[in-house]
Amino acid sequence: PTLFDVSAAVESIPMASAEAAPQAPHENSRSKRRSARHDDSPVTAESPRLHPAPPASEPRRRSWNVLEEFVVGPSNRLAYAAVESALHRPGQISPILLYGPTGVGKSHLLEGIYREVRRRHRHCPILYQSAEQFTSAFIEALRGSGIPSFRRKFRGVHLLILDDLHFFRGKRQTQIELTYTIDTLLREGRQIILAADRAPSELRDLGPELVSRLQSGMVCRIDPPDYATRLGIIARFAAQLGLDLPEETAQWIARRFSRHARQLSGVLCRLQTAARAYNRPIDLQLAHQALGDLLAEAQPRVQLAEIEQAVRDTFGLEEGELQSRRRDRAVSYPRMLAMYLARRYTQAPLSEIGRYFGQRSHSTVISAQKRVAGWLEEQAEVQIAKRRCDVRALLGQVERRLRVG
Repeated sequence: PTLFDVSAAVESIPMASAEAAPQAPHENSRSKRRSARHDDSPVTAESPRLHPAPPASEPRRRSWNVLEEFVVGPSNRLAYAAVESALHRPGQISPILLYGPTGVGKSHLLEGIYREVRRRHRHCPILYQSAEQFTSAFIEALRGSGIPSFRRKFRGVHLLILDDLHFFRGKRQTQIELTYTIDTLLREGRQIILAADRAPSELRDLGPELVSRLQSGMVCRIDPPDYATRLGIIARFAAQLGLDLPEETAQWIARRFSRHARQLSGVLCRLQTAARAYNRPIDLQLAHQALGDLLAEAQPRVQLAEIEQAVRDTFGLEEGELQSRRRDRAVSYPRMLAMYLARRYTQAPLSEIGRYFGQRSHSTVISAQKRVAGWLEEQAEVQIAKRRCDVRALLGQVERRLRVG
C-alpha cells in the first residue's frame, strides 16, 4: 500500500476554499410561528402581502483541472512524469518543485494531482493552498487562532500542495514556519509538491535555508509550449467549447500565438463569439477578421538593452563587449544571436540594431540573422570559447531570461 492508502481511515483536512457551500442556518420555531401569523393576517390595499425572497442560488463548486486533460510535450514532459511519480509512489521523491512563467500548466498539474488523490483516497488528509493562503492562515494563528492548530493542519497531511511559492519573498517569519513544516513532513516521508514562477536559485529572497530544501528533491522547469503542444492544447480547448475548428485554422493559430495556454484559450473564446456574432462557420478568413487586433500583441516586444543584458548574462560577457570590435567567436557568435533576437522581438529597424551593436551596417545584421536561422534549421552546434553549444538551447536560455520564449 502507498502512503495515501494507509490513511484511508483518517478524515480529510478541508481546504481554505471549501468545495461545498455552507448550509444556511435553520429557522427557529418562534420565527416559524411569526411567519404563520403574518400569512394569516388580512391583506388590505394599505398593507400588501410581502412575498418571501427566493432562496439564494448555491455558489458553483470549483472546477478542478484533470491530469488526463494535460497536454504533454517536450516543454513539460519531465514535470508531468514527476507528478505521476508522486501519485503512484508518494513520498519517494519529495519535495517536487515545478517552475516556469505564467500559463505553462503548473497549476493544472497541481490541481490535477489534488483531484486524483481525492478521487482515489477520499479520506486521505491532503491540502492544496496558495502561498497567500498559507501566509494568511499563519498570521491569523499568530493573532489568536493558535499556532498548534495551524501546525496540526499543515503538518498532519500526507500530501501538501503549495502554489505561487514566490509570494513568500520578504516574509521572513512565514519562510521560517514553512521551512519547519517542510522538515516535519519530509521526516515522516510525506509528499510535498510546490510551484513557483522561477528556479530556486533565482528565489534568493526566500533565504538559503528554504531554498536548500526546495533543491533537495526534484526541480522541474516547464517552458512555454512548442508548436506541436500548442496544437494539442488548441484541440482540447476546441473540444471543450464545442468548436468545429478546421485543421488549417488551428495550425494558423498555433503558429501566431505562442505565449501560453491562457492566450490560446482567449483566442478560441474570441473566435467562438465572432462565429456567433457573424452567424458563419469558423474558417481561416474569420480567424483573420476576428483576431487581427490580437496579432499585434501576440509577439512580445522588448528593448535592445534587455536583449544585450540577457545575452551577456548567458555567455558571461562584460558590459560593452558586444559593441566592441572583437571578432573572435566568444564575442562574435553571441553578438549574432543578439542581432537575431533583436530582429525577432523588437520593432527596431536594421540600421538601429547595427548602430546599437557597435556601429555596424544593416547588411551585417541581415547576415547575422541568416546565419543564426541556418544554424537553427540544421540543429547545429557551434564552438564558443572552449565548449560546443547547441544553438537552439542557447537561444532558449536567452529567451527565458527575457521571459519571451
